Amino acid sequence: MTENKDVWVYSEKPALQAELIACARQLTSHTGGQAIAVVLGPRSLAEQTLRQGAQRVIWLGELASGRLVEDLVPTLAAGVQAKTPFGLIIGATIRGRAVAGRLAARLGVAALADVLEFQWDGPALLARHMVFGGGAVRIDRPLASPVIATVGQGIFEASALQAQPNGEIETLPWVEPPWQAAVIERRSRAVSSVNLSAAKRVVCPGRGVARQEDLSMIEELAQALSAEMACTRPLAEGLGWLPRERYIGISGAMVKPDLYIGVGVSGQAQHTIGMSESRVVVAINKDRHAPLVSQSDYAVEGDLYQVVPALIRALKARKA
Repeated sequence: MTENKDVWVYSEKPALQAELIACARQLTSHTGGQAIAVVLGPRSLAEQTLRQGAQRVIWLGELASGRLVEDLVPTLAAGVQAKTPFGLIIGATIRGRAVAGRLAARLGVAALADVLEFQWDGPALLARHMVFGGGAVRIDRPLASPVIATVGQGIFEASALQAQPNGEIETLPWVEPPWQAAVIERRSRAVSSVNLSAAKRVVCPGRGVARQEDLSMIEELAQALSAEMACTRPLAEGLGWLPRERYIGISGAMVKPDLYIGVGVSGQAQHTIGMSESRVVVAINKDRHAPLVSQSDYAVEGDLYQVVPALIRALKARKA
């Protein structure tokens, strides 16, 4: 491994960046280096990462009009080759995965995708991460440096990190990409402000819900439990019933609530890998052989259109 023990982190999403800083601080407590945030955006965002616990910041400035986030890869590669950090942890977003894959290819190393946990075996770093689209979990030991890995939202907690108000903000010279995609059009997309990774209770409808208007019943149950409402991927990306930010799964949110209730959720691996760390899992499903039922702590076999209203009435009666 490299002599430099610093760990860099990057995500275009500030909330995820804060979680990655917590991840880097865990790693550097073992390596003896610093947690350094790479920031693409206004200087105020660079200063924010110091308040989130980054010990130093590498500020790349703001992204020029007509460029994509992936255009920063040559700049990152040059910086990594010059400063030789121990590793670079990148947020597992659509853009982040593209950056990680291209950067790893440029540097001639493997990228560890969707890391769930880092461990140490003496001086050797081990990464437990998902493979085969979330169908399996494997532990790898990276042999080449730097270590490049993607980490999704909700894997690490960003709480209780000491702010670094006097942390250094340095810059890297921008390196023009040899080629770049052209931005033809930009369209605004409604974005939900929900932070599922911080939710202590989650109610999640699945394809067992027949109509979009029936989601109001599920939302009423969530409100009765003081829970956040999530969903499975088909409801968000296939049907468009709920914002993308609300779906749980390997390519969506990773949650670890005290209580997860799956309402009409079959429990395919793409979804369950995103909620497998839940403390208590409850399934409401008329099919006793649904995969989620076998993974649940408690299961209610029945029609959700009868079970959910009954639960709502019982919860309201307790509060009366």
